[in-house]
Amino acid sequence: MLAKSSTHKLSQTQSRRIADFFIYLILIAGGILMIGPLLWMISTSLKDKTGVFQLPPQWIPNPIHWDAYQRLFHLSQLQTGFMNTIIVSLTVTVIGSFTSCMAAFSFAKLRMPHKNAMFLLLLVGLMIPYPAVMIPQFMMFSTIGWVDSLKPLIIPGLFGNITMIFFLRQYLQGIPDSVVESAKIDGASYWTIFTRIIFPLMRPAVAAQFILWFMGAWNDYLGPLIYLNSPEKQTLQVVIANLSATYATQTDYPLIMGLSFISMLPILIIFLIFQRQIIESVALSGMKN
Repeated sequence: MLAKSSTHKLSQTQSRRIADFFIYLILIAGGILMIGPLLWMISTSLKDKTGVFQLPPQWIPNPIHWDAYQRLFHLSQLQTGFMNTIIVSLTVTVIGSFTSCMAAFSFAKLRMPHKNAMFLLLLVGLMIPYPAVMIPQFMMFSTIGWVDSLKPLIIPGLFGNITMIFFLRQYLQGIPDSVVESAKIDGASYWTIFTRIIFPLMRPAVAAQFILWFMGAWNDYLGPLIYLNSPEKQTLQVVIANLSATYATQTDYPLIMGLSFISMLPILIIFLIFQRQIIESVALSGMKN
């Protein structure tokens, strides 16, 4: 019996190792497929125009050409696009995250009449596709004179993000209501409860949602394309699209790939630094709900 039991355990261990091997193999293959285009983009940006079409293709350029990046740093449109994108992304995410936190706290912990109905109404807004409201929004912003300015990209976001409010409300459901009630008995105001107790507890979730929202605001292309006409008002993604269309006719693919890499680099750095917070926050939120 002992021999049969040990043999059975050995076979289970071998089967588990074989299964793990194939799982790791699939994950490695998927990782290569994901990172391959990124590596090719970087490689192409370090070539000259003729090296792009060289056969067989070179993953490591020889020699390495930095001409594309040197020309990029002299493009005034690119500098203006970076500045406008930073203004929009930081303003919206910093102020909007704070208002989203207060809204999530109100829906999760405060006693308000019909708060569940109001929260459901907010969620209904997520089900409306953006093309359905795109034209009415443009007409409204055009009437009040906001077109060709950064206001349509900034002002609506200052009042919060529905997705972030939903995520943070679900996160706060894991915090006992007795925490708020005890603070109220001790004489703390709602503002004190929010700033001193609730916000520090929800800081990991706020950090994760802030990073995701910042990444979305940084990569936004449709909104700036609709509302911004003047070159000095355009954000980075619109500037890159215009420059790519211009240089594509000249087959200047190293410059186009350099543009794409520079626009992606801040987001890549932010994600690599804060990926642990993002994963942990999503995991904790899933366990608490």
